[in-house]
Amino acid sequence: METGRKEIEAALDAYLPPETEYPQSLHKSIRYSVFSGGKRFRPILCRACFEACGGDGSSVMPVACAIELVHTYSLIHDDLPCMDDDDLRRGKPTNHKVFGEAMAVLAGDALLTLAVDLLVREGARELGAARTIGVLEDLLHAIGSEGMVAGQVVDMESEGRGVGAETIEYIHSHKTAALIEASGRCGALVAEAGEALIACISEYGRKLGLAFQITDDILDAEGGFGDLKSGASLDKRKHKATYPGVFGLGMSRQMAARLVDEAKDSVAHIGVGALPLLSMADLVIRRSS
Repeated sequence: METGRKEIEAALDAYLPPETEYPQSLHKSIRYSVFSGGKRFRPILCRACFEACGGDGSSVMPVACAIELVHTYSLIHDDLPCMDDDDLRRGKPTNHKVFGEAMAVLAGDALLTLAVDLLVREGARELGAARTIGVLEDLLHAIGSEGMVAGQVVDMESEGRGVGAETIEYIHSHKTAALIEASGRCGALVAEAGEALIACISEYGRKLGLAFQITDDILDAEGGFGDLKSGASLDKRKHKATYPGVFGLGMSRQMAARLVDEAKDSVAHIGVGALPLLSMADLVIRRSS
């Protein structure tokens, strides 16, 4: 993970406009959030799935970095006062606290656009038109009105309301798991994996993504994020729909562990190539932040 993080960050640094490029305020805002200390879980997962499916070389790097740009855009917008209204992200002031709300909105917009531009410009050169279109289609579906954005809408509309298992699963599977699933699928698509293998990677990513968000809910409920986020539990302050809120902490832990086991089972047949995927799955529920 540490080696992968450094390689992803070096590529991101090369792909992004420098802070000195006009308008400097926008590029400073973009780089502030991109290089705020994230784990780079999604792009590393993309690369790991690419390699598990027989891919070799650096052709997946533009795709992996585009996914991280999309993730960062979503975090900037998620923290805005009109959304979750959070003051801290990864222990640092959120983008809108440093650069203002308008610049934060524009930085998120720019990152989403840069992600697509990166895929079209660099991805097409590495992958060709057909594979690039396939990756774009998969990623954009995962983050649009039937994916991540839909999950955010239902998350906001569910604040302060009693929701059931079906709603909470919809929120988490769309807001968080959809992009994690797409990260794995895009890696498999770049490797030109067959349909059966892509289906296994997709199941792995979907279940891993849901376990990832359930673990986030548990950490938030237990105060596991410490000073990485704002004050008291955001979920409690906003009366958000969470797995611990619906099922309790004990049952939520069991559900996350079961999902991780199922995710691992879906790719175990790949053999040695799946070892990084198995390790990443264990990391999801063992992490402390």
